[in-house]
Amino acid sequence: MSTRPRSRKLLLLAVSCFLLFIAILLFFYGTTGLSSEQLVGIYSSFSSESPVQSSTSGQSILTEESTHPSGPVTIDGLSKPSDTFIALLQALNVMQSHFYTIWQGQWPHAIDWTAAVMGTQVSATLAAMTETWKSCTKLHRHDAIQDQERENTINLYFTQITSFYFGENSFGLRTQAYDDMLWVVLGWLEGIKFIYLHSDLHYASTHSGDANTKGSESNSSLWYAHQFIPQFAHRARLFYDLASRGWDTSLCGGGMVWNPHLAPYKNAITNQLYISASISMYLYFPGDNNASPFSFKNPVRPETGMPPAQAHDPQHLENAVEAYQWLKTSGMTNWRGLYIDGFHISGWRGGKNGSIGTGRCDVRDGQVYTYNQGVILSGLRGLWVATGSKMYLEDGHRLIRNVIAATGWNTRGTQWRWQWSGLGRNGVMEEACDSMGTCSQNGHTFKGIFFHHFTLFCKPLPQTGRSEGVFETFAADKDLFTWHHMKCEKYGRWLRHNARAAYMTRDEEGEFGTWWGIPGSKHSEQYDMTKESGFESASHEGTDYRNEGVPVDEIWRRPEDQIWQFQKLDDDRNSIAVEEHSEEKDTSRGTRCDPNDRGRGRTVETQSGGLAILRALWMVIDIEK
Repeated sequence: MSTRPRSRKLLLLAVSCFLLFIAILLFFYGTTGLSSEQLVGIYSSFSSESPVQSSTSGQSILTEESTHPSGPVTIDGLSKPSDTFIALLQALNVMQSHFYTIWQGQWPHAIDWTAAVMGTQVSATLAAMTETWKSCTKLHRHDAIQDQERENTINLYFTQITSFYFGENSFGLRTQAYDDMLWVVLGWLEGIKFIYLHSDLHYASTHSGDANTKGSESNSSLWYAHQFIPQFAHRARLFYDLASRGWDTSLCGGGMVWNPHLAPYKNAITNQLYISASISMYLYFPGDNNASPFSFKNPVRPETGMPPAQAHDPQHLENAVEAYQWLKTSGMTNWRGLYIDGFHISGWRGGKNGSIGTGRCDVRDGQVYTYNQGVILSGLRGLWVATGSKMYLEDGHRLIRNVIAATGWNTRGTQWRWQWSGLGRNGVMEEACDSMGTCSQNGHTFKGIFFHHFTLFCKPLPQTGRSEGVFETFAADKDLFTWHHMKCEKYGRWLRHNARAAYMTRDEEGEFGTWWGIPGSKHSEQYDMTKESGFESASHEGTDYRNEGVPVDEIWRRPEDQIWQFQKLDDDRNSIAVEEHSEEKDTSRGTRCDPNDRGRGRTVETQSGGLAILRALWMVIDIEK
């Protein structure tokens, strides 16, 4: 007798229970958005501290700014740790209540790859919240009511992540560029890390050490979210295996190809993602026995689909080490010590009878993006954990120093503060498209990506390691722990400077803008910084294909791809969604002149940038205070 009907009923029952749980949470909160009063209350439950304090003027620094149900809490300058955490909760609440639709399991106006990044940002913020909860419960009396409020808040947002698992365009992404696939890998590994972290901190311990593994599990004591780990792991594994096909040694002696549908282009972001994803798979992937999809042929037994995948596969570590060695010696940095975008191959013509040309990465594209300086940071941190080589940490700190200098940190407040410094001006990080209001959804996402990976890199080093057979993670001795901690602490003034700049761009509904270097609408409605004496427009040092689309020429397109002869293809796969969002976005916000209402205006991607810089400030600097 077949067991399929019974299995189908069990699956339907599980889905029904999941949807019922979401409905209960929505009933508990009324909507997916939380009011400002609820946010202040939640802050109190996480911190066991009253966030309402007096300013120097004797007035409360927490005030309602609008009648919107999730209207923003005003905070003076993010000068106190409590300010930062309240602002972080507010940013997450606005991102999810304004831009996420739970019945679709999606941020409807995000494109496929930015949606994967949004999921990553939410999971990482939940990790910050649960770490804050644990830190505070060590210092204050245990309170069951506060515990319930904290857990309800965590579960509210985590159920949105689980619904996104079903809403993600996982089929379409399989045919896209290799970098798009790797964002998916990092996103679901971040979800797995959060599940284990929350369980370790607030439920029975399931494992120990810096790398997350299944460990010893007791079903009666686990957080319910553990049931999603196999699904998250399977998707991460599937997309890692697909993306790994982009590693190519026939050109440039190695490196990842960006897009299999275009002429070969070896760019920084795809290689950095491959490094970060490879080392994350080594450290955090818990294994996978799901054989789906069966179209993926097992070379040993073709009829069985995908073969099982082990946790802590040494091949993943080997891939990360090899890829970073290639990237480091590729010449993919400029005179500022920043990563440029990438290299084309001179004379490549492809096709059945085509030529590989020189076969070398010798056509340089010097365009600089903020996220090209960020993703590698989490990879370097992971490589240190897995190898114990301090070189990886030293390389990361060197890159961060170069980034800070390229934001004009050393000329802030001087007569040269408005000059373009490579990644910003006046000490504030900026995308080259920000001041012109021409950023695409790609450009809107970049700064948030940088600060997410910055935060992962600057997390305190583990002081205990693990050893399980051939798998080993390293621990920092007291000197190395202090060295890394002190270096990250020195970035604190720059972090707060950028967090304040980003925070000032919020509108009356609490939505962040993309150009952090200019005051937001509430602070100076008619102010035009481009008229400042000495203002210098951002310079493009290469092809800005991330915001302007992939050029229609033989350098970027394959000879057999005839379509480029007739029309220009945008890099965004979901161009219809982009156009619809542009039409629907309400930019008629009175008569004010707010530079952050230009172009695409405020989006879920710009909101994620605000969320990420606040989380960086909180986790790297303010949580300890």
